[in-house]
Order: sequence, then structure tokens, then C-alpha cells
Amino acid sequence: MLKPATITLAMAALAAMGPASAPVAGQAEDPALPLASARLQEYLRIDTTNPPGNESDAVAFFAAIFESERIPYETVEPEPGRGSIWARLEGGSAPGLILLHHIDVVPADPRFWKHDPLSGTYENGYLNGRGALDTKGLGIMHLEAFLALARSGKPLSRDVIFLATADEEAGGLLGAGWLVRHRPDLLEGVGLLLNEGGSGRVLGNRVVFSVEVTQKVPLWLRLNAVGPAGHGSSPTTRSAVTDLVEALERLRQNPFAPRIVPAVGDFFRNLADLEAGAADLADPERLIAEPERLAALHRTNPMLHALTRNTCAVTRLKASSKINVVAPAATAELDCRLLPDQSPRLFIRDLRAALDQPSISIEVLISFTPAVSSTDTELYRALENVTARRYPGSTLMPAVTAGFTDSHFFRDLGIVAYGFSPAIIPSSDQGGVHGNNERISVQNVERGWQTMLDLLQTIAVEPDGRQPTAAGVTPTAGGQD
Repeated sequence: MLKPATITLAMAALAAMGPASAPVAGQAEDPALPLASARLQEYLRIDTTNPPGNESDAVAFFAAIFESERIPYETVEPEPGRGSIWARLEGGSAPGLILLHHIDVVPADPRFWKHDPLSGTYENGYLNGRGALDTKGLGIMHLEAFLALARSGKPLSRDVIFLATADEEAGGLLGAGWLVRHRPDLLEGVGLLLNEGGSGRVLGNRVVFSVEVTQKVPLWLRLNAVGPAGHGSSPTTRSAVTDLVEALERLRQNPFAPRIVPAVGDFFRNLADLEAGAADLADPERLIAEPERLAALHRTNPMLHALTRNTCAVTRLKASSKINVVAPAATAELDCRLLPDQSPRLFIRDLRAALDQPSISIEVLISFTPAVSSTDTELYRALENVTARRYPGSTLMPAVTAGFTDSHFFRDLGIVAYGFSPAIIPSSDQGGVHGNNERISVQNVERGWQTMLDLLQTIAVEPDGRQPTAAGVTPTAGGQD
């Protein structure tokens, strides 16, 4: 059960949240870094690994910045150390816009990194650290654009809200999910949201930006098997473990049937037009009808293959605590991802039939509802205009992701939510997300926040207050300054 929230409105509560950052011994700020990148370096050095999270340390970092800029803000802490923060620039009556990113990051093992994942080390034009891409880098782009908009003093047509939340990497129930349930006042008048989920990449000489409009729906399950207990020296004909293993093998041998939902079909056809060697994606229905082609896609691009069917990955197994004891119970945890139109209830029914084992019960750990954000909106058109202006010849396309983000909490309320980052990420760096050696170029950070500011000026500044935009830039993935 969640504890009552603690709301803070000023610096008085910051001391209880801990220091804004705790640099590794011997670290120093790199004097060559521009302000936005220097802030990201500091942010990367704040340990917000989830578990346990400790996001309140980063909340203090943001709160100090808002204090210095005299921007009102609020914080919330559903459980000790699990803080989130938001600040609002008030505007006119048009639907408000939220800039959302999550503070927490997944664990990183320093043994497999070139630089310590909490060091924020600057090398060869890059900032290295856990969260550089997911999503502290995006958070700093939001922050710098938000601050620049505030300093401009221009009249706004809508509220603009900076929101940094806890717990996304564990499902968001202590972050965005908590705010949606317990602070609905924050969302009054909000109709638009930008979050993680899409970014840019270079295909040939063209920059292609993807905008996440929907995602596969997470359904986390625990399979509980029961059976006779006994001594390991005298195994019986069946046990909880053997029942569970046999059921999981049936699931592995019989994957869920492939099918193409409309959003995925559009995404595949767009990719086929843009990407060399992607001709099979031009006809998605034919692709899934030919097992050899579908198997080839699975080998070469597991992420795209995952968009063609419901999937379940076995991620955790638990049985006996001793090697010589046949356990009376065994469990397996499944990370299932459902296509955007799939009913979780009906999926569980089909899964139970596929497991075909009466001794196994299914326990739901997390279940979200599917939703799609339309591209027929003023925000999507603004994204098209700004990316075309800043990256002449670039393409913007709607995308479906196999992973999930906090956007689903807001889509459930009817808020249009897009996953978009102005960073252009080379394929060699994409594996750093939840992997080793995560990094982002300083060029991406600086261009990114300026692109985000251009977007805010386009979508949120009253027409009379808008300024001519900067000239376009040459498409490049960036890296060196």
C-alpha cells in the first residue's frame, strides 16, 4: 500500500532528499562542455538505478535549477526516496503540453563498461553513462528548451509542463502512474504529451525521425505450479518443476500466430520505402504468410519480428531452495507483450490453453490497456514542420515499438502522447540502451534542446511572439564536436 504523498513547494524540503549529485572521487566538470551538456554530465552522476531508484536525489537537482530561475515547481514522494517533479509555464486556453521523461535508470555492471556508468565521462565528443539515452539526455533537452522558453517571456497559447518521474523502469506505478491516480489536478487542461520512444537515425543521406504512436502492451505474468514434494534421491513421476518445464516447452514450440495490425502495417511499409534491404516489409501480409521470410526477419531484426505477433519471454524461474529437495511449488515469470489491439483477458485465456497444464495457475503482475495516438493533430504537424525546417530533406514517420513507456498512462485518459527525441542516434550506439557503454554525443544534446525549443515556439507561443527559426543543419549522427 502506498504511503501518503509528501508535497514540497520550495527548497525547504530539499535537504531531506539528499544531495543533488555525488560525483565519483576525482571527477571534475569538463570546462569545455556547453551548459546543457554540463548539466547532463551532472545528471548522469546522480545514481538513480532502479531498484532502489533514489529519484529524489535527482528531484533536488532539478528543484535547485528551478529555484535559480524563479520557476514555480512541485515535487511528490509516494515512498521515501521515490520522488517526481514538475514545473508549469502558464499560457492560454489551448490544450496543455507535457514534456515527460523518467529519472530512474536500469542497473549497469561497471565490469563491462569502458567508463564507469555513473561517471558521466566526456570522451571524443560523447558523454558516457547509464541514462544518457534512456532518458536523462532527453530530460536535459526538455529542461533547456523549457528554461529558454521561460526566459523569453513570450506569451503562450497553452500551458507547458516539465515533468520528470520515478519508477518507469519498473512499471511506473510510483511515478507517472501514481500522479495519474493521485494528482489529476496536474493534468487538468492537458491534451498533448511528448515522451521517449522515437528518435532520429541516418539512412543513406537522409535523416529519418520515428514518432512512437503506439506500443505493444505489457502483460507481466507469474505461472505458479504445484506438485508433490519429496527427496531429491527419490523423484516421483511428476513434480511442480517438471509440470512447469513441460508447459513452458509447449509454449516455446508453439509461438502465437503472426498477424499485422494496421499501425504495424503502415510502419513496415514506410520502412520499406526508406531502408535498403527492407523490401520484404513492403507487403507485411505476405511476409507473415511465408514462414521462411518471417524466420529470416526474426534472425536479422528481432525487434521488428516482435511487432508481428504476441510474445512471451521467460525471464525468471524459481523452485527449490535446496538441491536435494523436490519443491512442492515452482514459478516462472513471463514478460508478455501484446499487439496494440489485443485484449489481455482473452490473451490469458489463450495462454492457459497453450500451457495445457491444470496444475499451473496464472497470476497477473502488471496489465496495461492498449491505445493509439492519432497523427492527425496539431502537435504531429508541428513535429513535421520543425524537423523539415531544421533537417531539410528529412522524413518523419509514425512508429510502433515493442517496448513500453509511461505514455500509456496518459493515452488511457485521452491525452495525445508521442514518443519523440530530436537526437539522431547511430546504430552503433542504439545497443547502449539497457546495454553496455550507453552514451550520447554533445552535438546531439545541444542540437536536441534547440530543436525542442523550436518545437515549443511553434506549438506553444502565441503567433505574434514567434521568431524566425534557425537555419537547417546538415544530416549527421554526430559524435565529434
